Amino acid sequence: MMIGIGSRRHPLDSPRINLHEDWELRYWAGRFSVSHAQLMATVKRVGVQVSDVARALGRPA
Repeated sequence: MMIGIGSRRHPLDSPRINLHEDWELRYWAGRFSVSHAQLMATVKRVGVQVSDVARALGRPA
């Protein structure tokens, strides 16, 4: 589930990161303060679970 207001979108209570959606890539990269490339590499390494990605990046989930 997500909320969309114009081009401002963010997932609601989503336990997974969907890198097939550009807006999610932007959202999660911003949330974790990492580049798109770093986020994609981390997801490739640890999977799409937000908690796993946050742990791998040393960020709060």
